[in-house]
Amino acid sequence: MATPMSESATTSVKAFLLDALQATTVTISEPLQSLWGGQGSIVSITSDSLNHPVAVLKMIRPDRDASHPRGWNSDASFQRKEQSYVVECCWYEHYAHHCSEQCKVPDALGVLASPDQRLILLEDLTPRYPVRCTRLEPEQVYVCLSWLAHFHAQFLRKETPGLWPQGNYWHLATRKDEFAAMADGGVKQAAQQLDHRLRASAFQTLLHGDAKVANFCFSGDLTRVAAVDFQYVGQGCGMSDLAYLLGSCLSESDCLHNEHLLLDQYFAALSDAMAADWSARDCLAIEQEWRDLYDVAWTDFYRFLLGWMPEHPKINLYTQRVAERALMNLD
Repeated sequence: MATPMSESATTSVKAFLLDALQATTVTISEPLQSLWGGQGSIVSITSDSLNHPVAVLKMIRPDRDASHPRGWNSDASFQRKEQSYVVECCWYEHYAHHCSEQCKVPDALGVLASPDQRLILLEDLTPRYPVRCTRLEPEQVYVCLSWLAHFHAQFLRKETPGLWPQGNYWHLATRKDEFAAMADGGVKQAAQQLDHRLRASAFQTLLHGDAKVANFCFSGDLTRVAAVDFQYVGQGCGMSDLAYLLGSCLSESDCLHNEHLLLDQYFAALSDAMAADWSARDCLAIEQEWRDLYDVAWTDFYRFLLGWMPEHPKINLYTQRVAERALMNLD
């Protein structure tokens, strides 16, 4: 639970809000939710702003002593979380405005960093995207696949200083504690090779980095979507986002029976999104490379789960089959 703000901190936050919203009055709600690991909270903002009478404020107050939900309270864990919010501020200040409606993200209304807290003021997506989901049917996943495809196409082979050099929160270099906790086996032995294959992809792009279905906001009819939570946005192979998304919203059976269809849908959307700036030859080359890396990306996340939470329900027959294929095809 986040520690209540002092009177001086509240005054400072309100001054920031009044300036960012060009308002004369502003009200801060009670926390809507706490940030992961007790590192702050998200609140609703109401004001007399003409353009944004309702907004959302992400209030980040790093706390070294906050408890981790899974017990991973090492210095590395805290430093990773702290850096993730530095990255998220950079994302909203310098990159978010490049996203089109096809990969919608909340508009950044203001960002403020100080020694003891960071503030990210965002458009309230609720009027246009009021629905949050924990599960999807296979036919409902396309809207998220299309979002990922347009996001990946937008940032393909572009320099993104200030973001993570390697995106997603589970990559090997940032999960040494979890790797050490893994039982020995084929996935652990292949961990370096899996990581290298993803980093060596010729077609690097920006990863959302935490593209689970819970971080997507849907329109009422589930035909449009926007994404939130950009703490782990950084460079990588788009298959890391895709594998993570599918594992977050589909059952084991749905993955087993719809893998090829969902990959086809993603790559069709990616080709459409790339069409204006890339040749048909490039579109084919990226599809060929990334299709081969789908199993690698899924198995790379499996490696993280084996160390972080080996009883996780995502460790199922489908995950094990994908890992078998990936390990068999490693050089």
